[in-house]
Amino acid sequence: MANKKKVIVTGFEPFGEHAVNSSWVAVQELERLGLGEAVDLHVCEVPVEYQAVQRLLPSLWEEHQPQLVVHVGVSGLATTVTLEQCGHNKGYKRLDNCSLCPASQCCVENGPDCIRSVLNMDTVCKRVNGSGLGVIFTVSKDAGRYLCDYTYYTSLHLGQGHSAFIHVPPLGKPYSRHDLGRALQAAVREMLKMLELDHKHTEHCNHKQQHQHDH
Repeated sequence: MANKKKVIVTGFEPFGEHAVNSSWVAVQELERLGLGEAVDLHVCEVPVEYQAVQRLLPSLWEEHQPQLVVHVGVSGLATTVTLEQCGHNKGYKRLDNCSLCPASQCCVENGPDCIRSVLNMDTVCKRVNGSGLGVIFTVSKDAGRYLCDYTYYTSLHLGQGHSAFIHVPPLGKPYSRHDLGRALQAAVREMLKMLELDHKHTEHCNHKQQHQHDH
């Protein structure tokens, strides 16, 4: 299929008290489940290092030209699967796995303080919660000013908002790897549906404008 949609999903390596990072476990489970024939899914594990994120993300966006990039991270505080609406530019003081933090403590010099995803996470949340998945989703507007938030903001900046971030709880608290894989699959499918509708709507509006110019 020539018009396969390209989707990149990333998880993070272990850090701090997370000897196993459930985000990468969940992403590997999603890779096993797949997103169907029409989607070309590419997964990768992201180091918990600010400089590595700065190197890796531009190459992911440029090389693959994806329709959507979804980053997944673990939150020790989360008991639900949490959809993050926006990424923040400033306040990165917490040291990474290399004991470094950005000198400027921000993602993009002179970038906007906050970038929102083009996806409405409240709508994604309602749809997956209504689908009988057995996994509870919630929405957040604060991804925590560490590598998760940093990665999300950087990706939103590179992809003009065509990015999403999902926080998952640690394994077994309460969800299994299979639960988390299914949850990611359901959420990414909803996101793709939403982008498809937006795309059709834009095309429709452009088409109407075209006709108005013709007459």
